[in-house]
Amino acid sequence: MNVQEWAGETFAEATGQQRRADPVLPRGGGPAGNARLTAWTGVLLLALFLAELVTLLNLDGLISWHIVIGVLLVPPALLKTATTGWRVIGYYTRRPAYRQAGPPPMLLRLLGPLVVVGTLAVLGSGLALIALGPVSSRTVLFSVVGQDIDAVSIHQATFLAWAVVTGLHVLARLVPAMRIVTSSRDGGQRVPGRPSRAVVLLASMVVAVVAGAVLLGASGAWVSGGLHHGHHAAPSRSRSG
Repeated sequence: MNVQEWAGETFAEATGQQRRADPVLPRGGGPAGNARLTAWTGVLLLALFLAELVTLLNLDGLISWHIVIGVLLVPPALLKTATTGWRVIGYYTRRPAYRQAGPPPMLLRLLGPLVVVGTLAVLGSGLALIALGPVSSRTVLFSVVGQDIDAVSIHQATFLAWAVVTGLHVLARLVPAMRIVTSSRDGGQRVPGRPSRAVVLLASMVVAVVAGAVLLGASGAWVSGGLHHGHHAAPSRSRSG
């Protein structure tokens, strides 16, 4: 199969013209249950990411919201990585139901690891900024072609990379995900395990809210000083070190 065929396969699934048949198993639902948990987690992540993008319109004024929403994103992002990884492992370890469900289109298989790495990188670098504080985050770490690189610029660069790969992923997966979350059945069959999936999703959000409250309390320097607090002090501190 060539790149043109890969693109056609991806477009067909992205627009709902073609869909994978996920087998429904007892108790947890098998691949169909996994697809539902992944889709619901993805919709939650999309809503939170859109809210996070809104904070970029006035980052100094909305810095506390930017921090809280960024922390809220971490548990569901890890959950989605886990559910997707479970499906991948099931397919490549030749578990019958997951082999029957089949893999996603090749282009999405290639894009998937980039989305995971980009998401974890942007969230991880954001958490690192909280730990470092505004002054240390502006300390120059190294230079690339004459451009000073600090922790803030690393976070910004990972965000841009994430935005590109995740934007492509969202375009490809939004229609299938919405089809899943708006239907209680898969291929005419009711998918068991709904209470368990709801508990897992709710638990991830409880952890997220608690973590958000804790880390907001630890982010006083960012909230009081803003994004550019310490911007001028950091280079001189770097040179003296």
